[in-house]
Amino acid sequence: MTQTLAALLCAHILADFLFQSGWMVRNKPRPQAMAAHGAVVLALNVALMGSFAAGLIWLTALHLAIDLVKSSVPRKGPIAFLLDQAAHVASLGLLAWLEPGLWADGLWSNLPALPALLTLIAGLVAVTQGGGHLIALLMRPWAAEAPAGLANGGRLIGLLERALIFLLILTGQAGGIGFLIAAKSVLRFSDTKDDRKVSEYVIIGTLASFLWAISVAEATQALLSVLPPLGIPALKP
Repeated sequence: MTQTLAALLCAHILADFLFQSGWMVRNKPRPQAMAAHGAVVLALNVALMGSFAAGLIWLTALHLAIDLVKSSVPRKGPIAFLLDQAAHVASLGLLAWLEPGLWADGLWSNLPALPALLTLIAGLVAVTQGGGHLIALLMRPWAAEAPAGLANGGRLIGLLERALIFLLILTGQAGGIGFLIAAKSVLRFSDTKDDRKVSEYVIIGTLASFLWAISVAEATQALLSVLPPLGIPALKP
């Protein structure tokens, strides 16, 4: 069951955060965009599972139904995003529970380390790309207070800091997160010392980014702990 869940989870994360184009997002209620996104979801599930099971077709239909419900929500803020992702993950867990042998029946079942690798990929994409989308939704009401800087500089900084937190936790070096916070505080000091609004903007964005990264990293580590190992030296010393 856990191998099946790992593959389904990776397919979902890739479909939603790497292979869903801006056109698909903007035109989600339209049949063409929904069909295109559904084709991506199904193709990734089939490719990563190594089979064309009927359950994957039903999962794709449920994915699109959840997306349609979300598209009808007038205010698409962080809560809507989290509820949407929770519904998707619940659907993945349901299919893995109902059909735990999907992975064993697929082409890649002779690669025992692959589910762990897919879990790492899913975690990294969720923590970076998914986190970026969530933080952007959270901070949108205060976008005018964002400190001036390089074009997309803040987005790239957030992506890198979340990736670093993910790496620190999975390598058993979570204590290094404190040094990361201290370093960012020093570097941002000149931007925030004289402007309370900018200071609060940076603090909210940073704490939210760190919380997301830590949560995803811990969830990834929990799933890895019940999967066959990657066959490389342990991530934790």
